[in-house]
Amino acid sequence: MSEPTNRTNGRVARGRDDRFRLALVGAGRMGRTHLAALGLSTRVTVTDVVEPVAATRAVLSDAGLRVHADLRQLLDREAPDGVLVAAPTRDHARLTRQAVEAGVPVLCEKPGGGSAAELRETATIAARHRVPVQVAYWRRHLPALVALRDRIRAGKLGSLYLVAASQWDGEPPAAAFRATSGGVFVDMGVHEVDQIRWLTGEDVVGVHALAAGHVEDPEVRDDVDAAFASLRLSGGTLGTVDLGRYFPAGDTVWVEVFGARGHERHELIGRTQPRAFEEALVRQAESFAELVRTGRSSGASLLEAIRVLEVAEEATAWLTQAAATPSG
Repeated sequence: MSEPTNRTNGRVARGRDDRFRLALVGAGRMGRTHLAALGLSTRVTVTDVVEPVAATRAVLSDAGLRVHADLRQLLDREAPDGVLVAAPTRDHARLTRQAVEAGVPVLCEKPGGGSAAELRETATIAARHRVPVQVAYWRRHLPALVALRDRIRAGKLGSLYLVAASQWDGEPPAAAFRATSGGVFVDMGVHEVDQIRWLTGEDVVGVHALAAGHVEDPEVRDDVDAAFASLRLSGGTLGTVDLGRYFPAGDTVWVEVFGARGHERHELIGRTQPRAFEEALVRQAESFAELVRTGRSSGASLLEAIRVLEVAEEATAWLTQAAATPSG
């Protein structure tokens, strides 16, 4: 399957110096985070918001944004330069395909679809329409990780033994969200899997996963509070992913790399990096604009996102198998 190539459909012919007009689809927690962050960009501007909740639309309208009840309403009015899909995961594929079929490039929040199979179908549609789609793995746009990747690729750390990636949230989302999120590896762990593959340039060739044996919220079904996965990579490196829904110190993300000639540990979100997330969202949106305008991108492609979801699904299968196996 070939990667979709750039098609502007004349929407960016106004000149390279103009800000890229982005429509935000979904103004929930993550959508509002994108909206606030992109207010800092000098290259990308959010001109429209698609949001099904009327009360939210009213607030955004009062703030000076053009608002729409659904994506079709926006596309029928005036196609933007690109669409940022920040709706729930269950809607990623539908909304991405709707925009692509209208010839509008898409930056879609991770994981891009409810399953690898669903995302493969989206990739087929995007390739057929020759419309670019980028999946929002924002850690690729952190300067500290970009520099670490460059050092790894240049051999500065020597042979790699282990890349350990951790993500612990201060508190979990609502039980209703967790019920449709795909579970902790699809909801959270895809970031770690993409990060490990991107840093090392190696693919995942083996997966094993375990989950903690208790869940705090009695309303939660089909999810766990903490999980661990060990990964075997194609170049001989090991990877580990540990995830947690409860962390009293607050949202924290870090990565640690062990090599024969060097060791590095980086806190990506936490007390020492209060603005890193928002700044990475800005760089991510600007890289998407670059993809649309020039065909060059530092972001994650659909094909890369498919592989990440395959690994997350394999890790989830280990948890499902363990839950179905009687103990003792």
